[in-house]
Amino acid sequence: MRAITYNLLLGGLHAGDDTRLRAQTEMLAHLGPDVLSLQECTGWTNQHLRRLADELGMVPVDMAPTRVRRAPGPPDGTTLLVRPSSVRVMDHWIVGEGVFHHALIRAWLRPVAAGDDPGSDFTAFATHFSWSSGDARLNEARMLTDYGGPFPGAPQGALLLGDLNTPDREPPDLSLVPANLQSRYRFVKSGGAFGRADRRAVQVLLKSGWRDPQTDFGDPEAASVGYAYSNEPVPWRLDYALVSGLAVSDYFIHDTPGARELSDHLPVVCDVMVGASS
Repeated sequence: MRAITYNLLLGGLHAGDDTRLRAQTEMLAHLGPDVLSLQECTGWTNQHLRRLADELGMVPVDMAPTRVRRAPGPPDGTTLLVRPSSVRVMDHWIVGEGVFHHALIRAWLRPVAAGDDPGSDFTAFATHFSWSSGDARLNEARMLTDYGGPFPGAPQGALLLGDLNTPDREPPDLSLVPANLQSRYRFVKSGGAFGRADRRAVQVLLKSGWRDPQTDFGDPEAASVGYAYSNEPVPWRLDYALVSGLAVSDYFIHDTPGARELSDHLPVVCDVMVGASS
């Protein structure tokens, strides 16, 4: 079963023009997700969501609005979709309200091939962590640490798909990050000085049992951002597909010249063996 997470960049729209969103939909159709987490569904109406779902052969589980708006403009949202020919939605919830800057969608899913057997059930989370600070992201990550291992009332397997806004590594030169953006990604010391990259949100998830397939597949240095803005040329990964209790068969970041033209983030693709333990 293929899971994908992708930050669209302002909904794939520009002044009402959906040309970029249509190209993004074509790219996603080529990648063929069974479970899809989308961030920055900015300015979307139900029509945008329905059209994308129809063209991908998927159905929306939910679209959760961003809780805190930081600038004027159209509303933002996080979306989770599934392919009904391969996976059934047994239940779903928007959780973490009041904690998440954006949103957290939790879905209880079952492979269609499993019929009525719950033995292959798994949980999928779609989220977008806060942009503002490592402290905010750490608080959000703590809502997900329970699912790094067996947890009462939840399936054994879990997927965490989202833009976690957390660097996956310490870059060789943090001065490449613009001074006005460094507080997003670095520890802030007493007096306001900056320290090392603040990776706690992802580190606490990994210490809790979540696994990062990028450590086992493909290029461990592959980045999902860092190519779009001349003033922020830091190639690191902010987008993740983490797994718990599921075996992974493949994983990659879809990095092509065409994908780089469509957003400031690249899609992260993770193939899991549903029903097979890690």
